[in-house]
Amino acid sequence: MKVGIVGRTGSGKSSILQILFRLTDPEKDGKVLIDGQDITTIGLHLLRKSIAYIPQSPFLIQGTVRENIDPFKNYSDTEVWECLASVELKTHVEKMDDGLLTKVKDGTNLFSMGQKQLMCLARAMLLNTKVIVLDEATANVDLKTDNFIQTKLRDSFTNRNATVLLIAHRLATVIDADRILVMGNGKKLEFDHPFNLLAKDVNNDTEITNTEGAFA
Repeated sequence: MKVGIVGRTGSGKSSILQILFRLTDPEKDGKVLIDGQDITTIGLHLLRKSIAYIPQSPFLIQGTVRENIDPFKNYSDTEVWECLASVELKTHVEKMDDGLLTKVKDGTNLFSMGQKQLMCLARAMLLNTKVIVLDEATANVDLKTDNFIQTKLRDSFTNRNATVLLIAHRLATVIDADRILVMGNGKKLEFDHPFNLLAKDVNNDTEITNTEGAFA
């Protein structure tokens, strides 16, 4: 399922990611289970390579376009091109003089901000993990690119039985999620389908009604 995670600044959204990637471990009475297995019993390398992460600020390494999509050279050129095609970047890369071998360097304008985020999405798609995390990944892109990314998340990840955790600041980004987790003071305030949350008769000062605060 696709789970949108919302809440005010300091509500605990980022803490969920820190625990998931074991940047910090849970309290002695807490635990995180993936497929029934406590993540503290899994090696850090195995755990972190099993979770695709798309950050708020897209990052490209200094290397070729291919190395940015497949940095460890685990996949074929055909698979890399298929991922680029799925995020509508294949034609853009094909027009470059060296195609997949085009060098990506600091200060170059090979990709716009939105295209860089799509490159990160293609990288996550190629990994084919069962857990995908987006940390306000569409905060710096236009609404059209945001909608395109959400469509790809729904079509490419949820259809292959993966879990998508989506920290978002736009209501439109999470409105089609299967569930929304509303955080506050490090605790779960609400967890339900978006329609059920929006339909609730709540006061204006609550987390979900005050969208300016809930989606900050």
